Amino acid sequence: MHITFFSHSEGFYIVFFLYFSGSKLEKDVEYKWIYDEPTPLQAAAAARLVEETNMTPALHPALAKLLIERGLTTGSEVRRFFRPQLSDLHDPFLMDDMQCAVDRLNRALAHKERILVYGDYDVDGCTAVALVYKFLSQYYSNIDTYIPDRYEEGYGISHKGIDYARQTGVRLIIVLDCGIKAVEEVDYAKSQGIDFIICDHHVPDEVLPDAVAILNPKRRDNNYPYEHLSGCGVGFKLMQAFAISNGIEFNRLVELLDLCAVSIAADIVPIMGENRILAWHGLRQLNTNPSTGLQAIIEVCGMGEREVTLNDIIFRIGPRLNASGRVQNGGEAVMLLVEKDYATAIEMAERINIYNEARKDLDKKMTEDAIERVRNMPDLEHKRAVVCYNPKWHKGVIGIVASRLTEQYYRPVVVLTENEGMATGSARSVSGFDVYKAVQSCEDLLENFGGHTYAAGLSMKVEHVEEFTRRFEKYVEEHILDEQTEATQQIDAFLDFSDVNMDFYKQLNRFSPFGPENERPVFCTRRVYDYGTSKVVGRGQEHIKLELVDNKSNTVMNGIAFGQSSQARLIKTRRAFDICYSVEENTHKRGEVQLQIIGIKPSE
Repeated sequence: MHITFFSHSEGFYIVFFLYFSGSKLEKDVEYKWIYDEPTPLQAAAAARLVEETNMTPALHPALAKLLIERGLTTGSEVRRFFRPQLSDLHDPFLMDDMQCAVDRLNRALAHKERILVYGDYDVDGCTAVALVYKFLSQYYSNIDTYIPDRYEEGYGISHKGIDYARQTGVRLIIVLDCGIKAVEEVDYAKSQGIDFIICDHHVPDEVLPDAVAILNPKRRDNNYPYEHLSGCGVGFKLMQAFAISNGIEFNRLVELLDLCAVSIAADIVPIMGENRILAWHGLRQLNTNPSTGLQAIIEVCGMGEREVTLNDIIFRIGPRLNASGRVQNGGEAVMLLVEKDYATAIEMAERINIYNEARKDLDKKMTEDAIERVRNMPDLEHKRAVVCYNPKWHKGVIGIVASRLTEQYYRPVVVLTENEGMATGSARSVSGFDVYKAVQSCEDLLENFGGHTYAAGLSMKVEHVEEFTRRFEKYVEEHILDEQTEATQQIDAFLDFSDVNMDFYKQLNRFSPFGPENERPVFCTRRVYDYGTSKVVGRGQEHIKLELVDNKSNTVMNGIAFGQSSQARLIKTRRAFDICYSVEENTHKRGEVQLQIIGIKPSE
């Protein structure tokens, strides 16, 4: 059974993202609320799971349904999901080329060769470089780091970076979060007597670079059991294998898991399988004994007195680390992440915080300009994709602007600017549509491209922008499904307010950390009413603080609806309305729950 509801409120992700980033959409996005009724088999499996888990109080049936949907069908699987074990991490030597990589790294150490740890300028790349450098530098001193300049060198391995390696006597480069397409650059390095170990997680081409080892779980010939590692995660697996080969205790790696958690959250990779183990333990490390650099960022973000979550990484820590590469150079982020002196780290974190403020100003101006340009596009209502080009835009924030346009118009978007005579940009997608394949369909027009299903980077000659626009839009029009152009909100279960208590929240919280493939559940309660005390709040009177009752219990439920003050009139009519929401702990009243209201609509 497939039930569809309609809403004119902003979706949770958009509201949450824009609330914390200081921006607001100029118009509401029409969202459908969708609920998929469990099949009889799923319902029976959920009932068995309630019995088999034998929890006190008993596992709530709605949460049992969610576990079944995540592929967890036995009590033992649920226990491993609720408390991930580091012992369940995969053997790193299952990854193709891992033995070759470790052998070459050990040989470099034995011969005292100079090693360069090279990475992308985003959060994933910087955390990966910091992790590998921090671990290896405990045992070896002839090692350096390198982050390419976004504006002078662009994405990935550059000739300038290789020349720097040659000039400083480097014989081995370990490259992280990039390099899978650097065929010509790796050949150039070999001609200079420099070997490469590539640790990447982006989709490879048919032809791979001629590196000593290519560690990438997305390789077509790869048999590694988990393919969704972040770039930092691949670097961690290399260090895990290095530790095994040298008899180093695994506990020496645990202190680096906070960097893995930051990369996993910031790079929006699935939070299941091996990533869930790394993220779960990484968050524990981040909250109990973070590295000096991350502790400094936590303090600068004003989070020193509370638990840090993956959402805090996405909306607070990640943007600050990214701002270094967007406004200045990502190398500063790496320096912060490897810094050992706290006073120095605080100074560096405050400087990066200033970069983030400059980034937000750029972001706001560019987003407003981009929305205006898109709004004035001819036949916009008939376009299934948007390509927007302005040679004067700042290269460092075009990915953010692409994300904003995707949220605003709910269709695949490419945003392009000009850098050193080339049109360069970022693509973002909507749920279920592979924007990487759409970009790849135009590869004969491109100088370079790479990415994932939902995000890609690309560059081309300026004269190809017009043809790229035509072909990209045509590909999307021919391949995107109607339902992929509709903003939807999945409802995971229907609840009465009597269900929503601290016992329910504690069970729900064991699903965390939340992220792709393990999204924070969204619930729906029908026919609720204002208790009489709900009010509009916020500096700009843009939010609603709610006190609600339903028609099946005497429970008064607190909630907050960010960016939805337009719904205040409906709430105050005393008519029944439906809400969809996530369940949170009330930070002002410990021991109580509150609702994060995602959508509001009149009851039928």
